[in-house]
Amino acid sequence: MSEKFYAKSPGNEGYIKNMEVLAHHDCDNHYLFQSQLYKTKDGKYYLYGGCFYGNGVEILDVTDPANPRHVQYMPVMDPEKYPYMSTPKVQIADDLMIVSNGNCLEFLHGPAPENFTPAPGGVHIFSLKEDPEHPKKLSFWSTGEPDGTPGSGVHRFTYNGGKYMHLSATAVGFKDFIYRIVDISDPTNPREVGRWWNPGQFFGNQTEKTRKKEWNGWQGYNTYPGFVHFPYVGDDEKTAYLSCAGGGFKILDISNPEWPQVIGECKMTPPFATKFGGALCHTFMPVLGTNYAIGMQEGERQWTYGKAQYEQFGVHSFCGIEMFDISNKEDPVLISILPYPEVPEDFPYKNFNQLGDDFPTSFGPHNLHEPMTGKPWLENNKDRAYDCYFHAGLRVYDISDPYVPKEIAYFIPPNPEKLCFDVKMPNKPLGTAEDVVVDDRGYIYLNAMHDGVYILKSLI
Repeated sequence: MSEKFYAKSPGNEGYIKNMEVLAHHDCDNHYLFQSQLYKTKDGKYYLYGGCFYGNGVEILDVTDPANPRHVQYMPVMDPEKYPYMSTPKVQIADDLMIVSNGNCLEFLHGPAPENFTPAPGGVHIFSLKEDPEHPKKLSFWSTGEPDGTPGSGVHRFTYNGGKYMHLSATAVGFKDFIYRIVDISDPTNPREVGRWWNPGQFFGNQTEKTRKKEWNGWQGYNTYPGFVHFPYVGDDEKTAYLSCAGGGFKILDISNPEWPQVIGECKMTPPFATKFGGALCHTFMPVLGTNYAIGMQEGERQWTYGKAQYEQFGVHSFCGIEMFDISNKEDPVLISILPYPEVPEDFPYKNFNQLGDDFPTSFGPHNLHEPMTGKPWLENNKDRAYDCYFHAGLRVYDISDPYVPKEIAYFIPPNPEKLCFDVKMPNKPLGTAEDVVVDDRGYIYLNAMHDGVYILKSLI
């Protein structure tokens, strides 16, 4: 198998089923997290990748997916002044590129450098209309904390074109990310128009004793109120689908964005994701054109949580992907669970929970492909779902029957042989699928941790 061009070296070829790899690009050794596509009026396709560990955006011309062309790495802030910032997420619609801005996570990258200056949290807004290879800066919207507040910023968010950005963002007086709606009808002058949060997140009128009771650490899931990890608004501006970590999935009426109201919810934790893991309820979004939705709980990278967490919290509970009937948005109902990822016959471990350690590690899915009506260059196939499943790689599902979803293809990238940043791993680095986006031609763009972008095509 070592003759496969995506192999790193003999014995490090990755695993593939019902897919083909068209190309790979190392993205100038930047650790890409979320990518977005943009199609110009003259038919060119560009991939813009946010960097979890970095302060800029990678730009590739993928008009010919078999021959991606590196355009540039574009810093959004001074890399010398803010050496530990993060620009993890990108959204593109209506000729605008929006880049989230925050600070790297210590649990993922280790302690910050001694000269660490926290970056201001917020989003950068660029125009792609004039020159998609050299985006034009229009504005920066700040989350409002004093500049340099550790942990401040924006993580996941959606922009489907039109007036509003929908952000998971920090705010003064609140714990972790809340839902904030920002009007960018004038992209040079963004302004917040509404916000919503889970009970327990507002600290403005709580005593320190109450805070400690409500929040007893990242692993305190039994009392965890649930920060807003991802607000999805991708078909209209009347309904938002929120993933609220330990708080479950919520459906909000946002027809009046100044006063978002919960109309439906589905509790997931417990029994799902009640132990150590990632963002718990990570993504919840409708399958466009149907009465169904797909949701998931985030696992983690194998090396993120060690034996100490296992001994404290016990066996990592189930994190998976589920289908929901949302024909009545006031009463979303779980109807099926997507299958555990198929383990290749020659995989060195018996499953993806036990990867060479003497205890089962955290495991579960990560990022789904996110179709949106305001992005016609993205694939919107109501019968398909794509997920980056960390060390289980990219997984492709047939969800044409939402009661009986089936896995139909996968690609586990080879293990990286150089790292984009220093991180302590108990064993050798494992191939890790981080994020995925699919264009309207059917080409699949997979961001692999420490390993650039793979461009693939499904064979079925």
